[in-house]
Amino acid sequence: MKTTNKNLISLDEFKVKNYGKPGTKERDELEAGYEDFKIGALIHDTRLELGMTQEQLAEKVGTTKSYISKIENNIKEARISTLQKIVKLGFGGQLELSIKM
Repeated sequence: MKTTNKNLISLDEFKVKNYGKPGTKERDELEAGYEDFKIGALIHDTRLELGMTQEQLAEKVGTTKSYISKIENNIKEARISTLQKIVKLGFGGQLELSIKM
Protein backbone atom coordinates (compact mmCIF):
# COMPACT_ATOMS: atom_id res chain seq x y z
CA MET A 1 0.00 0.00 0.00
CA LYS A 2 1.39 3.36 -1.05
CA THR A 3 1.43 6.15 1.53
CA THR A 4 1.24 9.82 0.63
CA ASN A 5 2.60 12.80 2.46
CA LYS A 6 -0.27 15.20 3.00
CA ASN A 7 2.16 18.02 3.83
CA LEU A 8 3.47 18.23 0.26
CA ILE A 9 2.48 21.23 -1.84
CA SER A 10 3.18 22.16 -5.45
CA LEU A 11 5.83 24.69 -6.43
CA ASP A 12 3.13 27.18 -7.41
CA GLU A 13 1.43 26.76 -4.01
CA PHE A 14 4.80 27.27 -2.29
CA LYS A 15 5.46 30.47 -4.24
CA VAL A 16 2.02 31.88 -3.45
CA LYS A 17 2.34 30.97 0.22
CA ASN A 18 5.85 32.41 0.64
CA TYR A 19 6.06 35.16 -1.99
CA GLY A 20 2.48 36.08 -2.82
CA LYS A 21 0.47 35.96 -6.00
CA PRO A 22 1.94 36.96 -9.38
CA GLY A 23 2.07 40.74 -9.64
CA THR A 24 3.09 41.37 -6.03
CA LYS A 25 6.49 42.96 -5.40
CA GLU A 26 7.95 39.93 -3.61
CA ARG A 27 6.75 37.49 -6.26
CA ASP A 28 7.99 39.67 -9.12
CA GLU A 29 11.43 39.88 -7.48
CA LEU A 30 11.51 36.09 -7.08
CA GLU A 31 10.58 35.53 -10.72
CA ALA A 32 13.13 38.10 -11.97
CA GLY A 33 15.84 36.47 -9.88
CA TYR A 34 14.95 33.08 -11.32
CA GLU A 35 15.28 34.39 -14.88
CA ASP A 36 18.76 35.75 -14.10
CA PHE A 37 19.74 32.44 -12.52
CA LYS A 38 18.37 30.51 -15.49
CA ILE A 39 20.50 32.45 -18.00
CA GLY A 40 23.67 31.74 -16.04
CA ALA A 41 22.75 28.07 -15.66
CA LEU A 42 22.07 27.75 -19.40
CA ILE A 43 25.47 29.26 -20.23
CA HIS A 44 27.19 27.02 -17.70
CA ASP A 45 25.48 23.84 -18.93
CA THR A 46 26.11 24.63 -22.60
CA ARG A 47 29.76 25.42 -21.94
CA LEU A 48 30.22 22.10 -20.16
CA GLU A 49 28.36 20.20 -22.90
CA LEU A 50 30.82 21.67 -25.40
CA GLY A 51 33.75 20.69 -23.17
CA MET A 52 34.90 24.27 -22.71
CA THR A 53 36.47 25.96 -19.72
CA GLN A 54 35.40 29.43 -18.63
CA GLU A 55 38.77 30.68 -19.83
CA GLN A 56 38.28 29.18 -23.30
CA LEU A 57 34.80 30.71 -23.58
CA ALA A 58 36.07 34.08 -22.39
CA GLU A 59 38.85 34.04 -24.97
CA LYS A 60 36.42 33.32 -27.82
CA VAL A 61 34.05 36.06 -26.65
CA GLY A 62 36.75 38.64 -25.90
CA THR A 63 36.17 38.94 -22.16
CA THR A 64 37.63 37.54 -18.97
CA LYS A 65 37.19 34.23 -17.16
CA SER A 66 36.07 36.21 -14.13
CA TYR A 67 33.25 37.85 -16.09
CA ILE A 68 32.01 34.51 -17.44
CA SER A 69 32.10 33.12 -13.89
CA LYS A 70 30.09 36.05 -12.57
CA ILE A 71 27.40 35.56 -15.24
CA GLU A 72 27.22 31.82 -14.62
CA ASN A 73 26.94 32.33 -10.86
CA ASN A 74 24.35 35.12 -11.10
CA ILE A 75 26.68 37.70 -9.57
CA LYS A 76 26.64 39.94 -12.62
CA GLU A 77 23.88 40.57 -15.14
CA ALA A 78 24.88 40.34 -18.78
CA ARG A 79 23.71 42.70 -21.48
CA ILE A 80 21.85 41.18 -24.40
CA SER A 81 24.77 42.09 -26.67
CA THR A 82 27.09 40.10 -24.39
CA LEU A 83 24.72 37.13 -24.39
CA GLN A 84 24.66 37.28 -28.19
CA LYS A 85 28.47 37.16 -28.28
CA ILE A 86 28.59 34.24 -25.86
CA VAL A 87 26.09 32.25 -27.89
CA LYS A 88 27.37 33.19 -31.36
CA LEU A 89 31.14 33.50 -30.90
CA GLY A 90 31.54 31.19 -27.94
CA PHE A 91 29.08 28.43 -28.75
CA GLY A 92 28.55 28.86 -32.48
CA GLY A 93 24.81 29.23 -31.99
CA GLN A 94 22.12 31.86 -32.25
CA LEU A 95 20.40 33.59 -29.34
CA GLU A 96 16.61 33.51 -29.52
CA LEU A 97 14.39 35.72 -27.38
CA SER A 98 10.65 35.67 -26.98
CA ILE A 99 8.01 37.68 -25.20
CA LYS A 100 5.15 35.93 -23.43
CA MET A 101 2.02 37.75 -22.41
